[in-house]
Amino acid sequence: MQLKIRPDQMEIKEHGNYSFPVYVSEESINRFDSNSFLWHWHPEIELTWVMKGRIEYHVNDTCYILTEGNGLFANSNALHSGYMTEKQDCDYLSVTFSPRFIYGYENSALHTKYVDFITSNPDWSSLLLSREMDWQRDILDEIRHIYALSKAPPADYELKVHIALCTVWQKLYRYYSTVPADERQTSEALRRLRDILSYIQLHYNENIALEDIARSIGICKSECCRFFKKHMHMTLFEYVMYYRIQQSLPLLKAGESITKAAGVSGFSNPCYYGKIFRRYMECSPSQYRKLWHDSAV
Repeated sequence: MQLKIRPDQMEIKEHGNYSFPVYVSEESINRFDSNSFLWHWHPEIELTWVMKGRIEYHVNDTCYILTEGNGLFANSNALHSGYMTEKQDCDYLSVTFSPRFIYGYENSALHTKYVDFITSNPDWSSLLLSREMDWQRDILDEIRHIYALSKAPPADYELKVHIALCTVWQKLYRYYSTVPADERQTSEALRRLRDILSYIQLHYNENIALEDIARSIGICKSECCRFFKKHMHMTLFEYVMYYRIQQSLPLLKAGESITKAAGVSGFSNPCYYGKIFRRYMECSPSQYRKLWHDSAV
């Protein structure tokens, strides 16, 4: 499977509902095509707890290796993606919730003083949660508590989850209120990164030129390459190839020919498509298609 994402990289998914904007889900990285999930963002806050294994987790321009027992806070609107590491699966819990679940209504004291203080700061996009630090271990224990509640919801389930998330937020607020204010340059970088990713998503099946991408965001080609490599930890060309392969997978699963899968996803040469496919999927397109066909029988 793969995430459903709009052209602006926002994830198309309900994270809870209006009456209870919280979504608790158990995930495994091997459930995603190519053992990774694509870059995306959402207005909800996300807490991750690694239950088993390890995962390479990217948030904006920061790369984390999350190991068993530890976790991550990803702020509202932060771009993030995840990858299998060392060919080992990772089971993890995701708790996604709307900021309004904490503050109640717009412009309340809880909103302006405690929540917006964190969610509106683009420099605070994420935070590693380690069991080595007491206050972070407390947060991880609250996430585990939410997991236990979700497995056997009591009559007051929503209230207990609310209390747990408010406890988490109080600890995050206490930490961030002690962090010195830095120069805020991240918001412009984040906008530029989203624009590049959106351009690739809209034009991946065309003959994309570096000049076109650079022109679309108003910078020179060399700066475009440098900026993308700094924030994404891969070159623009590598990402375009990776994204095209991801878009071809549903076609192979549906039994389409390799030539069509290659052409629709932006490869003019099926042989070159096969070479790039092997690089990212560690098998040939025909082997991948057969694997899915056999599993469906």
